[in-house]
Amino acid sequence: MTGPVAALLDGGLRLHLQHGPIDLIIGADPAPGGSRQQAFEAAADRFGTILDELVAELPLLRCAVGPSSPRPAGAIAQRMDAAVRRLPTCFVTPMAAVAGAVADAVLAAMLAAVPLGRAYVNNGGDIALHLAPGQVFTLAMAGLDQGELGRIAVASADRIGGIATSGQGGRSLSLGIAGSVTVLAADAATADAAATLVANAVDLPDHPGIRRIPARVRQPDSDLGDRPVVTHVGPLTSGEIHAALRAGAVLAEDYRAAGLIAGAALSLRGTTLVVGSAGQIEIRKVEHA
Repeated sequence: MTGPVAALLDGGLRLHLQHGPIDLIIGADPAPGGSRQQAFEAAADRFGTILDELVAELPLLRCAVGPSSPRPAGAIAQRMDAAVRRLPTCFVTPMAAVAGAVADAVLAAMLAAVPLGRAYVNNGGDIALHLAPGQVFTLAMAGLDQGELGRIAVASADRIGGIATSGQGGRSLSLGIAGSVTVLAADAATADAAATLVANAVDLPDHPGIRRIPARVRQPDSDLGDRPVVTHVGPLTSGEIHAALRAGAVLAEDYRAAGLIAGAALSLRGTTLVVGSAGQIEIRKVEHA
């Protein structure tokens, strides 16, 4: 495997970092006394150590967490472990938070190096975000067909540091049928883990039109082992779509009520339900039950 690769984009306004499966797009607007170049250098320096750090503990990170399960030693691995332990569920491994935790770590390195007005680290759609007072960040949510589902606008006063998306359109395997679930939280690791688990909960467990295979068949090294992941979703009625979305929304609302996330948007077959953060998530098309 080759080492980390870095490239400036858009005339130096953004930085692309790639190493193995980790692929980041980074933006930074310096505050007075700060420097975009210094921020990017700090990001690249931290990024260079990440993959080796994670690989060293990969067997542990692929194991389910529980009250007596061991804790990892690495800084990013600890972020992953802490994020999933905050979210009560029946099964989860620290890998549910890996993309967000990596984004958090790179953003933290940038902020430790220079003052920034606005900065983001986008790890395949899981975003760590910094907004100084008065700053705003806007992004679009995309569906499985890459069509825009809506937009999210986050202001500094919202205290949202992480935005993550999971579901059938994501890079990872899913136990559920959600087209996408986007979660807003205080940090990217928590948002990543919550999006994964809420997307798993959007489901119709006994539906004959949903095909599943053991995760290990699809991806031999999957942390999900033999748990059945969705490979195909057949036609669904409007009632079935709403029932699946409501199942995920119940879990998202539990997380929101516990203060673990700020809100979520759950989408399936052109229907979207929003939990919390109604002022921050603007949905292009919403059908109500």
